Amino acid sequence: MLKISLFENIADVFDSVSNKFSNVFNSLKSKGKLTEDDIKKSIRKIKMILLEADVNYKVVKEFIAVVSEKALGSEILNGLTPGQQIIKIIRDELINILGNAPARLTFANKIPTCYMLVGLQGAGKTTVAGKLALYLKKQNKKVLLIACDVYRPAAIKQLKILGSSISVEVFSIDNSNSPVEIAKSGLDYALKNNFSIVIIDTAGRLNIDQALMQELKDIKSIVHPHEVLLVLDAMIGQEVVNIAQSFNEQLGIDGVIMSKLDSDTRGGAMISVRYITQKPIKFIGVGEKLNDLEQFYPDRIASRILGMGDVLSVIEKAQESISSDDIDKISKKIKKNDVDLSDFLSLQRRIKKLGSITGLLKKLMPGLASKMDLSGANPEAEMKKIEAIILSMTPYERSNPGIINASRKRRISKGCGHSVADINVLLKRFEEMKKLMKMFAGKKNFFNM
Repeated sequence: MLKISLFENIADVFDSVSNKFSNVFNSLKSKGKLTEDDIKKSIRKIKMILLEADVNYKVVKEFIAVVSEKALGSEILNGLTPGQQIIKIIRDELINILGNAPARLTFANKIPTCYMLVGLQGAGKTTVAGKLALYLKKQNKKVLLIACDVYRPAAIKQLKILGSSISVEVFSIDNSNSPVEIAKSGLDYALKNNFSIVIIDTAGRLNIDQALMQELKDIKSIVHPHEVLLVLDAMIGQEVVNIAQSFNEQLGIDGVIMSKLDSDTRGGAMISVRYITQKPIKFIGVGEKLNDLEQFYPDRIASRILGMGDVLSVIEKAQESISSDDIDKISKKIKKNDVDLSDFLSLQRRIKKLGSITGLLKKLMPGLASKMDLSGANPEAEMKKIEAIILSMTPYERSNPGIINASRKRRISKGCGHSVADINVLLKRFEEMKKLMKMFAGKKNFFNM
């Protein structure tokens, strides 16, 4: 078993279900020729995987019917083995269920564009409001958050803290018991102050009731939101289908945001909601940080559920964290074989911005990641150790690690609080990284890639 101490031991989104799919697919690919019985056995296994993943039974039944018909009656495409053909059919049908093309936020013809967030208490609306505000702010939009949850203790304070952390203004009215009044006044304020985006954080209840729905209807009739977005907690399983249907029938929704998907390793709730409501999923929440909101791409999500990886999402995340100037600078240094420990530290800091190392690995190479023994791993501590060691060096030592002798190592050890052995490991890793970079630098189109 491969053991890598650098990777974090946490459950990735869809981890459990993707591992099961990988096992079925590996079995299919290992056979040069598939009999009808082989196909039926594989489809039965897939049916059980989906049911165990909390996918609604009606959805599973229709999905399996379509896959069975296509798998048993299809001709093998050029360049594909029979096993690959079945896998392609399953992936294509899952993408179809999830909505084919990504459904993006739409904007009104005149400002402000108003988004109204609705959902039950505990679904994560307030946090999603902050995440959505940050997402839109990055697109150079002037965003106003309106705090209309006057019932949950500290809800308004929570939204103000979130807004302050991303420098987004929050509108609220103290001592007001009327969310409708707050919403109307907030929209008027946005018009007067040229906000391009308004996000309304509404109140929820533990259960759907008439009072909740009437309040939301009243707010909707006053502010005429461009989109009503339903925030659903992925952790509550199949119950999200009933919640989504009820909100859609009574209020009318334009899209769904699935929150807490980082805590749901199955993903079945998302599949069920999209298929049964026929309302697009626009975003998924994949972590607690405010930048942990991802655009929903049906093809990428299907690949992640099926254990095939998601390279494009990793690339987009990297583009947010690393500028083209940074890439040009390090590329020139790699070509000259002139990378030093300051560059090493800079790269590490940028990698940390991309999120969990384990999560990145599972997006890129899910098959390999599932075979790794990640128990006891603590990458944050490992990275802090590396940073402490490098910062305890002089600038000259960072630029010329070859001069770091025994006496220098003892001094660095005292300065950072880590052993000489830890320093030796770091220097060895750094030299190995330089050799690897030098090898890849000679490859054609490496830097374009």
